[in-house]
Amino acid sequence: MTELRDGDAPADLRLTSAEWSMWQAFRNGSTCDLQNGDPEQDDPHGQHLWGPERRVRARVVALLLLGGPPAQPGRVAALKLTGAYITDTLDVAGGTIKPFVELRDCRFEAEVVLPESRFTTLRMVNCAIPRLEAARLQTEGDLHLPRCVVLSGIRLTDAHIGTDLMLNQTVVHKDRQGRSISADGLTVTQDLQAEMLQSYGELSLRGATVGVSLSLRGSRLSNPFGRRALNAPQLTVERTFYLTAAGLANSPFSSGATPPYGIIPPAPPGGIPHTPVGGSRMQRFECEGGIRLDDGRFGDAVDFEHARFTMESDQELSLRRIQTPELRFLGERPQRGRVVLAGARVVNLVDRAASWPGLGRLRMAGFAYETLIPRGPFPLAQRLEWVAAATAEYAPEPYEMLATSLRRSGEDSDAREVLLAKQRRRRETLPLAAKAWGFLQDWTVAYGYRPGRAAVWMAVLWAIGAVYFSASPPAPLKPDEAPPWNPFLYALDLLLPVIDLHQGAAWEPAGAAQWVAAVFILAGWVLATTVAAGASRLLRRQ
Repeated sequence: MTELRDGDAPADLRLTSAEWSMWQAFRNGSTCDLQNGDPEQDDPHGQHLWGPERRVRARVVALLLLGGPPAQPGRVAALKLTGAYITDTLDVAGGTIKPFVELRDCRFEAEVVLPESRFTTLRMVNCAIPRLEAARLQTEGDLHLPRCVVLSGIRLTDAHIGTDLMLNQTVVHKDRQGRSISADGLTVTQDLQAEMLQSYGELSLRGATVGVSLSLRGSRLSNPFGRRALNAPQLTVERTFYLTAAGLANSPFSSGATPPYGIIPPAPPGGIPHTPVGGSRMQRFECEGGIRLDDGRFGDAVDFEHARFTMESDQELSLRRIQTPELRFLGERPQRGRVVLAGARVVNLVDRAASWPGLGRLRMAGFAYETLIPRGPFPLAQRLEWVAAATAEYAPEPYEMLATSLRRSGEDSDAREVLLAKQRRRRETLPLAAKAWGFLQDWTVAYGYRPGRAAVWMAVLWAIGAVYFSASPPAPLKPDEAPPWNPFLYALDLLLPVIDLHQGAAWEPAGAAQWVAAVFILAGWVLATTVAAGASRLLRRQ
Protein backbone atom coordinates (compact mmCIF):
# COMPACT_ATOMS: atom_id res chain seq x y z
CA MET A 1 0.00 0.00 0.00
CA THR A 2 1.25 3.51 -0.81
CA GLU A 3 2.31 5.40 2.34
CA LEU A 4 0.08 8.30 3.31
CA ARG A 5 2.27 11.37 3.78
CA ASP A 6 0.91 14.51 5.41
CA GLY A 7 -2.61 13.19 5.04
CA ASP A 8 -2.58 13.15 1.25
CA ALA A 9 -4.33 10.35 -0.60
CA PRO A 10 -2.20 8.06 -2.80
CA ALA A 11 -2.13 9.37 -6.33
CA ASP A 12 -3.09 6.00 -7.78
CA LEU A 13 -6.44 6.13 -5.96
CA ARG A 14 -7.63 8.96 -8.22
CA LEU A 15 -10.22 10.16 -5.74
CA THR A 16 -13.50 11.49 -7.05
CA SER A 17 -14.92 14.72 -5.63
CA ALA A 18 -17.20 12.74 -3.28
CA GLU A 19 -14.27 10.63 -2.09
CA TRP A 20 -12.09 13.71 -1.63
CA SER A 21 -14.79 15.31 0.53
CA MET A 22 -15.01 12.10 2.59
CA TRP A 23 -11.21 12.01 2.94
CA GLN A 24 -10.99 15.53 4.28
CA ALA A 25 -13.99 15.07 6.60
CA PHE A 26 -12.29 11.96 8.02
CA ARG A 27 -9.21 14.00 8.95
CA ASN A 28 -11.37 16.67 10.57
CA GLY A 29 -13.69 14.22 12.36
CA SER A 30 -16.62 15.99 10.70
CA THR A 31 -19.54 14.66 8.70
CA CYS A 32 -19.35 14.25 4.94
CA ASP A 33 -22.94 14.83 3.78
CA LEU A 34 -23.62 13.93 0.14
CA GLN A 35 -27.39 14.42 0.28
CA ASN A 36 -29.13 16.95 -1.96
CA GLY A 37 -31.85 17.99 0.48
CA ASP A 38 -34.82 16.31 -1.23
CA PRO A 39 -36.24 13.74 1.30
CA GLU A 40 -37.68 11.56 -1.46
CA GLN A 41 -34.48 11.43 -3.49
CA ASP A 42 -32.31 11.06 -0.39
CA ASP A 43 -34.21 7.99 0.82
CA PRO A 44 -31.72 5.09 0.56
CA HIS A 45 -34.62 2.63 0.32
CA GLY A 46 -36.39 4.53 -2.47
CA GLN A 47 -36.38 4.02 -6.23
CA HIS A 48 -34.33 7.07 -7.24
CA LEU A 49 -30.94 6.36 -8.76
CA TRP A 50 -27.93 8.03 -7.18
CA GLY A 51 -25.39 9.54 -9.54
CA PRO A 52 -21.58 9.68 -9.43
CA GLU A 53 -21.65 12.72 -7.16
CA ARG A 54 -22.67 10.34 -4.35
CA ARG A 55 -20.54 7.33 -5.15
CA VAL A 56 -17.56 6.31 -3.07
CA ARG A 57 -15.60 3.13 -3.59
CA ALA A 58 -15.53 0.51 -0.83
CA ARG A 59 -11.75 0.34 -1.38
CA VAL A 60 -11.37 3.95 -0.28
CA VAL A 61 -13.62 3.47 2.74
CA ALA A 62 -11.59 0.41 3.78
CA LEU A 63 -8.35 2.39 3.42
CA LEU A 64 -9.65 5.09 5.74
CA LEU A 65 -10.81 2.52 8.30
CA LEU A 66 -7.73 0.32 8.34
CA GLY A 67 -4.91 2.81 7.75
CA GLY A 68 -6.30 6.25 7.15
CA PRO A 69 -4.42 9.54 7.19
CA PRO A 70 -3.61 11.29 10.47
CA ALA A 71 -6.14 13.69 11.91
CA GLN A 72 -5.78 17.42 11.53
CA PRO A 73 -4.08 19.04 14.53
CA GLY A 74 -6.52 19.33 17.40
CA ARG A 75 -9.06 16.97 15.78
CA VAL A 76 -9.96 13.27 16.12
CA ALA A 77 -10.22 11.23 12.94
CA ALA A 78 -13.62 9.64 12.40
CA LEU A 79 -15.59 8.31 9.46
CA LYS A 80 -18.96 10.09 9.44
CA LEU A 81 -20.62 9.63 6.09
CA THR A 82 -24.18 10.54 5.09
CA GLY A 83 -26.08 9.87 1.88
CA ALA A 84 -23.32 7.94 0.08
CA TYR A 85 -23.56 5.09 -2.42
CA ILE A 86 -20.74 2.70 -1.51
CA THR A 87 -19.80 0.60 -4.54
CA ASP A 88 -18.27 -2.87 -4.59
CA THR A 89 -17.85 -5.00 -1.43
CA LEU A 90 -16.79 -3.32 1.79
CA ASP A 91 -14.43 -5.93 3.24
CA VAL A 92 -12.43 -5.29 6.40
CA ALA A 93 -12.46 -8.88 7.68
CA GLY A 94 -9.94 -9.47 10.44
CA GLY A 95 -8.98 -5.81 10.62
CA THR A 96 -8.68 -3.48 13.60
CA ILE A 97 -10.62 -0.25 13.07
CA LYS A 98 -9.78 2.43 15.61
CA PRO A 99 -11.71 5.47 14.30
CA PHE A 100 -15.31 6.08 15.25
CA VAL A 101 -17.58 4.96 12.37
CA GLU A 102 -21.05 6.32 11.62
CA LEU A 103 -22.70 5.73 8.23
CA ARG A 104 -26.09 7.36 7.80
CA ASP A 105 -28.68 7.06 5.01
CA CYS A 106 -26.19 5.19 2.82
CA ARG A 107 -26.63 2.57 0.12
CA PHE A 108 -24.31 -0.40 -0.29
CA GLU A 109 -23.93 -1.99 -3.69
CA ALA A 110 -22.72 -5.32 -2.25
CA GLU A 111 -22.52 -7.05 1.11
CA VAL A 112 -20.61 -5.65 4.06
CA VAL A 113 -17.95 -8.12 5.24
CA LEU A 114 -16.73 -7.67 8.82
CA PRO A 115 -15.86 -11.16 10.23
CA GLU A 116 -13.34 -11.17 13.08
CA SER A 117 -12.86 -7.43 12.79
CA ARG A 118 -12.48 -5.11 15.79
CA PHE A 119 -14.22 -1.74 16.09
CA THR A 120 -14.46 0.85 18.80
CA THR A 121 -18.00 1.90 17.83
CA LEU A 122 -19.87 1.09 14.62
CA ARG A 123 -23.12 2.80 13.68
CA MET A 124 -24.99 2.27 10.43
CA VAL A 125 -28.25 4.20 10.58
CA ASN A 126 -31.04 3.90 8.00
CA CYS A 127 -28.82 2.20 5.45
CA ALA A 128 -29.72 -0.16 2.59
CA ILE A 129 -27.49 -3.23 2.88
CA PRO A 130 -27.63 -6.37 0.69
CA ARG A 131 -26.12 -8.48 3.51
CA LEU A 132 -24.11 -7.96 6.69
CA GLU A 133 -21.54 -10.66 7.41
CA ALA A 134 -20.04 -10.04 10.86
CA ALA A 135 -19.33 -13.36 12.58
CA ARG A 136 -16.99 -12.99 15.57
CA LEU A 137 -17.08 -9.21 15.27
CA GLN A 138 -15.85 -7.39 18.38
CA THR A 139 -16.66 -3.86 19.44
CA GLU A 140 -15.48 -1.92 22.45
CA GLY A 141 -18.60 0.24 22.31
CA ASP A 142 -21.92 0.05 20.48
CA LEU A 143 -23.09 -1.67 17.35
CA HIS A 144 -26.08 0.29 16.02
CA LEU A 145 -28.11 -0.76 12.97
CA PRO A 146 -31.40 1.10 13.46
CA ARG A 147 -33.85 1.51 10.55
CA CYS A 148 -31.62 -0.38 8.14
CA VAL A 149 -33.03 -2.66 5.45
CA VAL A 150 -30.99 -5.82 4.95
CA LEU A 151 -32.07 -7.93 1.99
CA SER A 152 -30.23 -11.18 2.67
CA GLY A 153 -29.68 -11.55 6.38
CA ILE A 154 -27.35 -10.47 9.17
CA ARG A 155 -24.77 -12.79 10.63
CA LEU A 156 -23.46 -12.02 14.12
CA THR A 157 -22.48 -15.53 15.22
CA ASP A 158 -20.17 -15.43 18.28
CA ALA A 159 -19.91 -11.64 18.02
CA HIS A 160 -19.02 -9.67 21.15
CA ILE A 161 -20.56 -6.21 21.61
CA GLY A 162 -18.88 -4.10 24.28
CA THR A 163 -21.93 -2.04 25.23
CA ASP A 164 -25.28 -1.96 23.34
CA LEU A 165 -26.60 -3.67 20.22
CA MET A 166 -29.42 -1.71 18.59
CA LEU A 167 -31.68 -3.00 15.81
CA ASN A 168 -34.69 -0.75 16.32
CA GLN A 169 -37.02 -0.55 13.29
CA THR A 170 -34.62 -2.63 11.20
CA VAL A 171 -36.08 -4.74 8.37
CA VAL A 172 -34.21 -8.00 7.75
CA HIS A 173 -35.04 -10.58 5.09
CA LYS A 174 -33.87 -14.17 5.18
CA ASP A 175 -30.68 -15.58 3.72
CA ARG A 176 -30.28 -18.82 1.76
CA GLN A 177 -30.60 -20.87 4.95
CA GLY A 178 -33.90 -19.21 5.82
CA ARG A 179 -32.45 -17.08 8.65
CA SER A 180 -32.93 -13.37 8.96
CA ILE A 181 -30.47 -12.85 11.84
CA SER A 182 -27.94 -15.53 12.80
CA ALA A 183 -26.59 -14.56 16.22
CA ASP A 184 -25.83 -17.86 17.93
CA GLY A 185 -23.33 -17.38 20.73
CA LEU A 186 -23.70 -13.58 20.61
CA THR A 187 -22.58 -11.66 23.70
CA VAL A 188 -23.93 -8.17 24.41
CA THR A 189 -22.51 -6.57 27.53
CA GLN A 190 -25.42 -4.20 28.08
CA ASP A 191 -28.78 -3.93 26.26
CA LEU A 192 -29.96 -5.59 23.08
CA GLN A 193 -32.71 -3.40 21.66
CA ALA A 194 -34.61 -4.70 18.65
CA GLU A 195 -37.83 -2.74 19.03
CA MET A 196 -40.22 -2.66 16.07
CA LEU A 197 -37.86 -4.98 14.22
CA GLN A 198 -39.30 -6.68 11.13
CA SER A 199 -37.79 -10.12 10.66
CA TYR A 200 -38.70 -12.29 7.67
CA GLY A 201 -37.09 -15.63 8.42
CA GLU A 202 -35.70 -17.27 11.54
CA LEU A 203 -34.18 -15.02 14.18
CA SER A 204 -31.60 -17.29 15.83
CA LEU A 205 -30.12 -16.43 19.25
CA ARG A 206 -29.04 -19.86 20.42
CA GLY A 207 -26.79 -19.63 23.46
CA ALA A 208 -26.69 -15.81 23.32
CA THR A 209 -25.96 -13.74 26.44
CA VAL A 210 -27.33 -10.26 27.15
CA GLY A 211 -25.87 -8.40 30.10
CA VAL A 212 -28.90 -6.24 30.90
CA SER A 213 -32.25 -6.41 29.02
CA LEU A 214 -33.40 -7.74 25.68
CA SER A 215 -36.27 -5.86 24.08
CA LEU A 216 -38.40 -6.98 21.13
CA ARG A 217 -41.15 -4.49 21.91
CA GLY A 218 -43.45 -3.98 18.95
CA SER A 219 -41.43 -6.28 16.70
CA ARG A 220 -42.94 -8.46 13.99
CA LEU A 221 -41.30 -11.82 13.44
CA SER A 222 -42.54 -13.76 10.44
CA ASN A 223 -41.47 -17.22 9.38
CA PRO A 224 -44.76 -18.96 8.44
CA PHE A 225 -43.18 -21.65 6.28
CA GLY A 226 -40.38 -22.51 8.70
CA ARG A 227 -40.64 -24.16 12.08
CA ARG A 228 -39.72 -21.14 14.18
CA ALA A 229 -39.64 -17.38 13.87
CA LEU A 230 -37.53 -17.04 17.04
CA ASN A 231 -35.08 -19.79 17.94
CA ALA A 232 -33.30 -18.95 21.19
CA PRO A 233 -32.59 -22.00 23.37
CA GLN A 234 -30.16 -21.48 26.26
CA LEU A 235 -30.57 -17.71 26.00
CA THR A 236 -29.33 -15.80 29.06
CA VAL A 237 -30.70 -12.34 29.86
CA GLU A 238 -29.56 -10.83 33.14
CA ARG A 239 -32.64 -8.62 33.51
CA THR A 240 -35.92 -8.72 31.53
CA PHE A 241 -36.84 -10.14 28.14
CA TYR A 242 -39.61 -7.97 26.62
CA LEU A 243 -41.92 -9.38 23.96
CA THR A 244 -44.50 -6.66 24.50
CA ALA A 245 -46.09 -3.69 22.79
CA ALA A 246 -44.05 -0.66 21.75
CA GLY A 247 -45.39 2.82 22.17
CA LEU A 248 -45.20 5.23 19.29
CA ALA A 249 -43.68 8.49 20.56
CA ASN A 250 -45.23 9.44 23.94
CA SER A 251 -47.64 6.54 24.36
CA PRO A 252 -47.73 4.72 27.71
CA PHE A 253 -46.07 1.73 26.03
CA SER A 254 -43.02 3.71 24.94
CA SER A 255 -39.69 2.35 26.14
CA GLY A 256 -38.26 5.83 26.52
CA ALA A 257 -35.86 5.64 23.56
CA THR A 258 -35.58 8.68 21.33
CA PRO A 259 -34.86 9.20 17.63
CA PRO A 260 -32.71 8.55 15.66
CA TYR A 261 -31.95 5.27 17.42
CA GLY A 262 -35.21 4.80 19.30
CA ILE A 263 -38.82 4.38 18.24
CA ILE A 264 -40.35 7.06 16.04
CA PRO A 265 -43.96 7.13 14.83
CA PRO A 266 -44.59 6.37 11.17
CA ALA A 267 -45.26 9.32 8.91
CA PRO A 268 -48.71 9.89 7.46
CA PRO A 269 -48.92 9.46 3.67
CA GLY A 270 -46.81 12.17 2.11
CA GLY A 271 -46.27 13.87 5.44
CA ILE A 272 -43.82 14.29 8.28
CA PRO A 273 -43.68 11.97 11.30
CA HIS A 274 -45.82 13.23 14.12
CA THR A 275 -46.52 12.54 17.77
CA PRO A 276 -49.84 10.71 18.32
CA VAL A 277 -52.47 12.84 20.01
CA GLY A 278 -52.68 11.86 23.66
CA GLY A 279 -49.88 9.36 23.20
CA SER A 280 -52.29 6.44 22.81
CA ARG A 281 -50.87 4.54 19.84
CA MET A 282 -48.96 1.31 20.20
CA GLN A 283 -47.72 -1.59 18.13
CA ARG A 284 -47.97 -5.12 19.48
CA PHE A 285 -45.27 -7.71 19.43
CA GLU A 286 -46.44 -10.17 16.76
CA CYS A 287 -44.96 -13.52 15.88
CA GLU A 288 -45.98 -15.61 12.88
CA GLY A 289 -44.33 -18.96 13.50
CA GLY A 290 -43.00 -20.84 16.50
CA ILE A 291 -40.86 -19.55 19.37
CA ARG A 292 -38.26 -21.61 21.23
CA LEU A 293 -36.82 -20.34 24.52
CA ASP A 294 -35.93 -23.72 26.02
CA ASP A 295 -33.46 -23.76 28.93
CA GLY A 296 -33.34 -19.96 29.04
CA ARG A 297 -32.26 -18.02 32.14
CA PHE A 298 -33.82 -14.62 32.79
CA GLY A 299 -32.78 -12.58 35.82
CA ASP A 300 -35.96 -10.51 36.29
CA ALA A 301 -38.82 -11.54 34.02
CA VAL A 302 -40.11 -12.75 30.67
CA ASP A 303 -42.89 -10.40 29.58
CA PHE A 304 -45.51 -11.32 26.95
CA GLU A 305 -47.98 -8.50 27.65
CA HIS A 306 -50.16 -7.71 24.58
CA ALA A 307 -48.17 -10.22 22.48
CA ARG A 308 -49.92 -11.89 19.55
CA PHE A 309 -48.94 -15.36 18.31
CA THR A 310 -49.96 -16.82 14.96
CA MET A 311 -48.93 -20.45 14.74
CA GLU A 312 -49.77 -23.53 12.74
CA SER A 313 -50.97 -26.68 14.48
CA ASP A 314 -47.47 -28.19 14.59
CA GLN A 315 -45.73 -25.06 15.92
CA GLU A 316 -45.04 -24.19 19.55
CA LEU A 317 -44.38 -21.39 21.96
CA SER A 318 -41.83 -23.49 23.82
CA LEU A 319 -40.69 -22.43 27.29
CA ARG A 320 -39.33 -25.78 28.38
CA ARG A 321 -37.14 -25.62 31.50
CA ILE A 322 -36.83 -21.84 31.55
CA GLN A 323 -35.97 -20.22 34.88
CA THR A 324 -37.11 -16.72 35.80
CA PRO A 325 -38.43 -14.92 38.89
CA GLU A 326 -41.50 -13.76 36.96
CA LEU A 327 -43.38 -14.93 33.88
CA ARG A 328 -45.95 -12.43 32.58
CA PHE A 329 -48.22 -14.43 30.29
CA LEU A 330 -50.57 -11.60 29.30
CA GLY A 331 -50.83 -11.82 25.52
CA GLU A 332 -53.65 -12.83 23.21
CA ARG A 333 -54.81 -16.44 23.24
CA PRO A 334 -53.12 -18.37 20.40
CA GLN A 335 -55.76 -19.80 18.08
CA ARG A 336 -53.53 -22.68 16.94
CA GLY A 337 -50.30 -24.31 18.03
CA ARG A 338 -49.20 -25.25 21.54
CA VAL A 339 -47.81 -23.50 24.60
CA VAL A 340 -45.27 -25.73 26.38
CA LEU A 341 -44.06 -25.00 29.93
CA ALA A 342 -42.73 -28.46 30.76
CA GLY A 343 -40.05 -28.29 33.42
CA ALA A 344 -40.16 -24.49 33.67
CA ARG A 345 -39.53 -22.87 37.06
CA VAL A 346 -40.82 -19.43 37.99
CA VAL A 347 -41.54 -17.63 41.23
CA ASN A 348 -44.44 -15.38 40.18
CA LEU A 349 -46.85 -16.36 37.42
CA VAL A 350 -48.69 -13.26 36.24
CA ASP A 351 -51.45 -14.25 33.82
CA ARG A 352 -54.93 -13.69 32.43
CA ALA A 353 -57.62 -16.30 31.93
CA ALA A 354 -58.05 -15.12 28.34
CA SER A 355 -54.36 -15.59 27.48
CA TRP A 356 -54.09 -19.37 27.78
CA PRO A 357 -54.89 -21.78 24.92
CA GLY A 358 -57.66 -24.35 25.16
CA LEU A 359 -57.84 -28.07 25.75
CA GLY A 360 -54.96 -30.11 24.37
CA ARG A 361 -52.83 -27.07 23.42
CA LEU A 362 -51.12 -26.46 26.76
CA ARG A 363 -48.40 -28.62 28.31
CA MET A 364 -47.32 -28.08 31.93
CA ALA A 365 -45.73 -31.36 33.08
CA GLY A 366 -43.17 -30.43 35.72
CA PHE A 367 -44.04 -26.71 35.59
CA ALA A 368 -43.23 -25.23 39.02
CA TYR A 369 -44.37 -21.83 40.31
CA GLU A 370 -44.81 -20.34 43.75
CA THR A 371 -47.29 -17.48 43.51
CA LEU A 372 -50.20 -16.87 41.15
CA ILE A 373 -50.88 -13.19 40.35
CA PRO A 374 -53.91 -13.03 38.04
CA ARG A 375 -54.60 -9.87 36.06
CA GLY A 376 -58.36 -9.49 36.02
CA PRO A 377 -60.93 -12.13 37.01
CA PHE A 378 -59.59 -15.66 37.17
CA PRO A 379 -62.05 -17.68 39.31
CA LEU A 380 -61.20 -21.14 40.58
CA ALA A 381 -63.48 -22.83 38.03
CA GLN A 382 -61.48 -21.27 35.19
CA ARG A 383 -58.21 -22.10 36.93
CA LEU A 384 -59.30 -25.75 37.02
CA GLU A 385 -60.11 -25.55 33.30
CA TRP A 386 -56.58 -24.17 32.83
CA VAL A 387 -55.13 -27.25 34.53
CA ALA A 388 -57.44 -29.58 32.60
CA ALA A 389 -56.31 -27.98 29.33
CA ALA A 390 -52.73 -28.88 30.21
CA THR A 391 -53.47 -32.55 30.97
CA ALA A 392 -55.00 -34.27 27.97
CA GLU A 393 -54.25 -37.44 29.93
CA TYR A 394 -54.50 -37.46 33.72
CA ALA A 395 -51.40 -36.18 35.50
CA PRO A 396 -51.40 -35.29 39.21
CA GLU A 397 -48.54 -32.74 39.20
CA PRO A 398 -50.41 -29.69 37.77
CA TYR A 399 -53.22 -30.14 40.31
CA GLU A 400 -50.81 -30.56 43.22
CA MET A 401 -48.78 -27.52 42.11
CA LEU A 402 -51.92 -25.38 41.95
CA ALA A 403 -53.08 -26.60 45.36
CA THR A 404 -49.66 -25.88 46.87
CA SER A 405 -49.69 -22.36 45.45
CA LEU A 406 -53.18 -21.69 46.79
CA ARG A 407 -52.28 -22.98 50.25
CA ARG A 408 -49.18 -20.78 50.21
CA SER A 409 -51.52 -17.83 49.60
CA GLY A 410 -53.78 -18.87 52.49
CA GLU A 411 -56.62 -20.16 50.29
CA ASP A 412 -57.04 -23.57 51.93
CA SER A 413 -60.62 -24.11 50.84
CA ASP A 414 -59.71 -23.52 47.18
CA ALA A 415 -56.74 -25.85 47.57
CA ARG A 416 -59.08 -28.60 48.78
CA GLU A 417 -61.34 -28.01 45.79
CA VAL A 418 -58.33 -28.45 43.49
CA LEU A 419 -57.33 -31.73 45.13
CA LEU A 420 -60.94 -32.92 44.92
CA ALA A 421 -60.91 -32.09 41.19
CA LYS A 422 -57.70 -34.13 40.93
CA GLN A 423 -59.43 -37.18 42.43
CA ARG A 424 -62.39 -36.77 40.10
CA ARG A 425 -60.07 -36.52 37.11
CA ARG A 426 -58.17 -39.60 38.29
CA ARG A 427 -61.43 -41.51 38.63
CA GLU A 428 -61.91 -41.27 34.85
CA THR A 429 -58.84 -43.47 34.34
CA LEU A 430 -59.91 -46.26 36.76
CA PRO A 431 -61.61 -49.58 35.93
CA LEU A 432 -65.36 -49.89 36.39
CA ALA A 433 -65.37 -51.29 39.95
CA ALA A 434 -62.90 -48.70 41.23
CA LYS A 435 -64.80 -45.99 39.38
CA ALA A 436 -68.05 -47.02 41.14
CA TRP A 437 -66.28 -46.92 44.51
CA GLY A 438 -64.93 -43.49 43.62
CA PHE A 439 -68.41 -42.20 42.82
CA LEU A 440 -69.59 -43.48 46.22
CA GLN A 441 -66.72 -41.75 48.02
CA ASP A 442 -67.37 -38.53 46.10
CA TRP A 443 -71.11 -38.56 46.75
CA THR A 444 -70.82 -39.33 50.43
CA VAL A 445 -67.72 -37.55 51.72
CA ALA A 446 -66.09 -35.91 48.65
CA TYR A 447 -63.01 -38.12 48.97
CA GLY A 448 -62.49 -36.83 52.50
CA TYR A 449 -61.87 -33.23 51.42
CA ARG A 450 -65.17 -32.19 52.96
CA PRO A 451 -65.13 -33.96 56.38
CA GLY A 452 -68.13 -31.98 57.53
CA ARG A 453 -70.22 -33.96 55.09
CA ALA A 454 -69.30 -37.16 57.01
CA ALA A 455 -70.67 -35.64 60.20
CA VAL A 456 -73.94 -34.82 58.40
CA TRP A 457 -74.22 -38.41 57.17
CA MET A 458 -73.48 -39.62 60.69
CA ALA A 459 -76.30 -37.50 62.08
CA VAL A 460 -78.74 -38.69 59.39
CA LEU A 461 -77.92 -42.35 60.00
CA TRP A 462 -78.18 -41.85 63.76
CA ALA A 463 -81.68 -40.42 63.39
CA ILE A 464 -82.73 -43.24 61.03
CA GLY A 465 -81.30 -45.85 63.40
CA ALA A 466 -83.01 -44.35 66.42
CA VAL A 467 -86.36 -44.40 64.65
CA TYR A 468 -85.88 -47.94 63.33
CA PHE A 469 -84.77 -49.47 66.62
CA SER A 470 -87.50 -47.66 68.50
CA ALA A 471 -89.99 -49.58 66.38
CA SER A 472 -88.00 -52.85 66.39
CA PRO A 473 -86.03 -53.13 69.64
CA PRO A 474 -83.64 -56.10 69.86
CA ALA A 475 -83.84 -58.67 72.64
CA PRO A 476 -81.36 -58.34 75.54
CA LEU A 477 -78.40 -60.72 75.43
CA LYS A 478 -78.56 -61.20 79.25
CA PRO A 479 -81.94 -59.99 80.56
CA ASP A 480 -80.66 -59.66 84.13
CA GLU A 481 -77.63 -57.56 83.17
CA ALA A 482 -79.01 -55.47 80.30
CA PRO A 483 -79.02 -51.66 80.80
CA PRO A 484 -82.24 -49.72 80.30
CA TRP A 485 -83.23 -49.72 76.61
CA ASN A 486 -82.36 -46.49 74.77
CA PRO A 487 -82.65 -46.61 70.94
CA PHE A 488 -80.69 -43.35 70.54
CA LEU A 489 -77.67 -44.60 72.48
CA TYR A 490 -77.89 -48.01 70.81
CA ALA A 491 -77.82 -46.50 67.27
CA LEU A 492 -74.99 -44.17 68.27
CA ASP A 493 -72.97 -47.04 69.76
CA LEU A 494 -73.28 -48.94 66.47
CA LEU A 495 -72.08 -45.94 64.44
CA LEU A 496 -69.11 -45.00 66.63
CA PRO A 497 -66.36 -47.59 66.00
CA VAL A 498 -64.01 -46.55 68.81
CA ILE A 499 -66.14 -45.24 71.65
CA ASP A 500 -67.99 -47.91 73.69
CA LEU A 501 -71.31 -46.75 75.15
CA HIS A 502 -72.02 -50.26 76.56
CA GLN A 503 -75.09 -50.59 74.40
CA GLY A 504 -74.12 -52.61 71.34
CA ALA A 505 -72.89 -55.69 73.25
CA ALA A 506 -75.93 -55.82 75.57
CA TRP A 507 -78.54 -56.45 72.90
CA GLU A 508 -78.90 -59.14 70.27
CA PRO A 509 -80.69 -58.02 67.10
CA ALA A 510 -82.32 -60.71 65.00
CA GLY A 511 -83.68 -61.00 61.49
CA ALA A 512 -83.73 -57.74 59.55
CA ALA A 513 -82.47 -55.82 62.57
CA GLN A 514 -79.28 -57.84 62.47
CA TRP A 515 -78.60 -56.66 58.88
CA VAL A 516 -79.44 -53.09 59.75
CA ALA A 517 -76.99 -53.20 62.67
CA ALA A 518 -74.25 -54.57 60.41
CA VAL A 519 -74.82 -51.78 57.89
CA PHE A 520 -74.59 -49.19 60.67
CA ILE A 521 -71.32 -50.64 61.95
CA LEU A 522 -69.74 -50.63 58.44
CA ALA A 523 -71.02 -47.12 57.70
CA GLY A 524 -69.62 -45.91 61.00
CA TRP A 525 -66.15 -47.27 60.21
CA VAL A 526 -66.17 -45.72 56.69
CA LEU A 527 -67.31 -42.32 57.91
CA ALA A 528 -64.96 -42.26 60.89
CA THR A 529 -62.01 -43.21 58.68
CA THR A 530 -62.93 -40.47 56.25
CA VAL A 531 -63.13 -37.87 59.02
CA ALA A 532 -59.76 -39.01 60.37
CA ALA A 533 -58.18 -38.81 56.91
CA GLY A 534 -59.51 -35.29 56.40
CA ALA A 535 -58.21 -34.21 59.81
CA SER A 536 -54.77 -35.68 59.09
CA ARG A 537 -54.59 -33.80 55.77
CA LEU A 538 -55.41 -30.58 57.61
CA LEU A 539 -52.73 -31.23 60.22
CA ARG A 540 -50.13 -31.99 57.53
CA ARG A 541 -50.91 -28.71 55.73
CA GLN A 542 -50.50 -26.81 58.98
